[in-house]
Amino acid sequence: MNRHPLRDFIVGIFVLIGLAAVAYLSITVGGISYGGPGGLTLYATFDELGGLKPRAPVVIAGVKVGAVESIVLDADYRARVEMNLNPELQIPVDTSVSIVTSGLLGDRYLTMLLGGEETMLKEGEQLEFTESAVLLERLLGKFVYGSTGSEDDR
Repeated sequence: MNRHPLRDFIVGIFVLIGLAAVAYLSITVGGISYGGPGGLTLYATFDELGGLKPRAPVVIAGVKVGAVESIVLDADYRARVEMNLNPELQIPVDTSVSIVTSGLLGDRYLTMLLGGEETMLKEGEQLEFTESAVLLERLLGKFVYGSTGSEDDR
């Protein structure tokens, strides 16, 4: 049997490159990344998350500025969302945060609408103005069954 060491070496290099590419794509698609040292941590509470998950992006004007770090149930049975944002950001205290959907049935993410106050939020503070997710099922239910505004509709 005739061995060709150069050919075996080249095939081995291509196999290693292929494995490295698969590993890179797996990490990228999985959303795992090292963001460096910690950023600006802010909190917000919502009545309804509608499928928001940890690692969901946080955007301002369509630009990703952070990610959802964790979601827990607060003492008052509301969802408390921890956000890790770019540490260079200056977020006014009257900023609002909303849960929105990318596309009609896409993933949920947080979008921030900056306020006009001169006082800025500090590390670990709470965003007071929040807008929960709009659930398509509830909207369709109201449309199909109608709403008369009575107590029975709730």
